[in-house]
Amino acid sequence: MTADETRQALLDTAQELLRRGLVEGTAGNLSARLPDGNVVLTPSSLEYDVMTLDDLVITDPEGNVLEGDRAPTSEKALHLACLRAYDDIGAVIHSHAQYCTMFAITHQPIPCVIEEFDAYVGGDVPVAPYRMTGSDDLADEVAKWVGDRGAVLMANHGLLTVGQTPADAMKVASLVERTAQIIWGARALGELVPLPDDTLERFAPVYKMLREAEAKKRLGGG
Repeated sequence: MTADETRQALLDTAQELLRRGLVEGTAGNLSARLPDGNVVLTPSSLEYDVMTLDDLVITDPEGNVLEGDRAPTSEKALHLACLRAYDDIGAVIHSHAQYCTMFAITHQPIPCVIEEFDAYVGGDVPVAPYRMTGSDDLADEVAKWVGDRGAVLMANHGLLTVGQTPADAMKVASLVERTAQIIWGARALGELVPLPDDTLERFAPVYKMLREAEAKKRLGGG
């Protein structure tokens, strides 16, 4: 996508997150890598339903503001740490999805008990240890967890997902939230039954292959 297309995709995804109930008010934040290597982020303290393209903020990979009249999200370090660490990530979303946050505040991983979850998320969604919101410590900690999977819970906080585009990262967030709700309900019925080992072995490489293939397309390699 061009820079303008990326900015529009970020805004569209931000407003779709609101419609899907994955964010509320001004909570949560989004970012996407631009073709020149800089990053577009949602602004701080602005509700999604009134956000426009002019409200988005562009920074360099170190967080220095290059364009925009508003302050970037207070969680910019979180986004930039993930994007700096992995060339095969093009977008990052931090959301406060209800069921995922329930798992996050009880420090419980979301187990991979559904085949599509393994393929599109990469396995269990772990819980990164608690670090203060907006801190470099949180950014450094969370970035460690998304090298081989599409999502991580932040203890006592919420969900972070990654993808090639904002829409891809949103699809992961929706899948993880839906699965968290299913698991919450399934536990009321009884004990979770894990996927067979041979199924997990078969699906284990799929996420990595898809991520590498999509990153190659995004970077113009096929």
